[in-house]
Amino acid sequence: MTTAKPYSLELLAQAKAHSETLRAFVARHPQHVTAVVAAVLLGGGGGAFAVASLGPDAANLPVRTLVETLETPNLEAQVASLEQKTLRLYRNDITRGTDTPESLLRRLGLVDSAAAAFIRKNPEARQALLNRSGRNVSVEANEQQQLLTLTTRWLRSDNDSQFQRMVITRSAQNTFSVRTDTAPLTASVRMAGGTVASSLYAASDEARLPDTVTRQLADVFSGQIDFHRALRKGAVFSVVYETLEAEGEPLRTGRLLSAEITNDKKTYDAIWFQEPGQKGAYYTMKGDSLRRAFLASPVPYSRLSSGFGSRLHPILQTRRAHTGVDYAAPTGTPVISVADGVVTESSYQGAYGNMVVVQHNARQSTVYAHLSRMNVKRGQAIKQGDIIGAVGTTGLSTGPHLHFEFRIGGRHVDPLTLAQQGSAEPVSAAVRPQFNQRAQVARSQLMAAAQMRQGNIQ
Repeated sequence: MTTAKPYSLELLAQAKAHSETLRAFVARHPQHVTAVVAAVLLGGGGGAFAVASLGPDAANLPVRTLVETLETPNLEAQVASLEQKTLRLYRNDITRGTDTPESLLRRLGLVDSAAAAFIRKNPEARQALLNRSGRNVSVEANEQQQLLTLTTRWLRSDNDSQFQRMVITRSAQNTFSVRTDTAPLTASVRMAGGTVASSLYAASDEARLPDTVTRQLADVFSGQIDFHRALRKGAVFSVVYETLEAEGEPLRTGRLLSAEITNDKKTYDAIWFQEPGQKGAYYTMKGDSLRRAFLASPVPYSRLSSGFGSRLHPILQTRRAHTGVDYAAPTGTPVISVADGVVTESSYQGAYGNMVVVQHNARQSTVYAHLSRMNVKRGQAIKQGDIIGAVGTTGLSTGPHLHFEFRIGGRHVDPLTLAQQGSAEPVSAAVRPQFNQRAQVARSQLMAAAQMRQGNIQ
């Protein structure tokens, strides 16, 4: 019978010592041990490993209770402080031609008979606010819906560089005072774009482009695009223009700064640039002038209703020569001079009705007939783009339209050839670096405007 050999006391002592040393190392470096075990698990060749938690049992951890006294805020003091604060309310609206002081203040959320009485009695306030339409009015009021301050801003004319500002103020003694002063307009840049479905006017209206900017757009490209006959459905445009503001409130639009039109797969661009000491003008991005001796049309938004040549007269019912072209447009539509010149006639002329004749040089003149009104007098010097009258139906006319003629040496010529007249000089070499820098900025802005247009489509 074989008897098992017992372990020696020395081996047992050594094993116990190693076990205590390992336990102490694990207690001091638990993260290192976990990392080693994880590395073994990841690097092993498919073996199964079980890892026991080496941390202390949570049930054996000591528990300590912390008690902290919090101070209760003095709510009564806060309420008293809030009651001492004066509440301010702000609102704005647009004046209407039928406004009374009460109706205007009521739309602004105010119930203040004293303020209404002041507006009615004070000539300065009454002139600025009543029987006016389209003026922005902003007010500051207290919690009792009483007027504290009222401000309105406006322009005396479309060409003003300064705006008028009227301010009504309520004093601590519950009395009112008014002051009117002027301040300079500031210019900001805006961008827009659109796609033509039926006409340039309709597309610009959908893009919320101001009419004055659309008119400039049509004028700038009139020598390259016949907007009456050659503008295709699907044509796209991008524009960058100025807005003139009074303390952040837009009061009127300024100049068209740059534009781009793609029509019938061909792209046209324009940029406003002013050489030092020279009159500003529009150029292509390459520096070629876009200024033509004559604008293509005296009524940019109209529809060409009758061309040049022989036709059946709509009233006389006889075939006869039509010595000009007719542009159908609503009565009152502005009519502009297609070039610089001097007014040689401004009167009623039988079948022509109210007629204006502008002599541009020794041989060339233009005629504008059937006007509802005439804004110029004989002998008056005018510039290209000046408003000379408005579309009407005076004289021998079946409906509101402009009859427009172009004469060379007294001989009638097709007015649609006006845009083919020569252009001005390109940008000079001396200012070419400044122009190129301006053109680079314009390209970036037009690209942003095009992205805005595409975003609207999507």
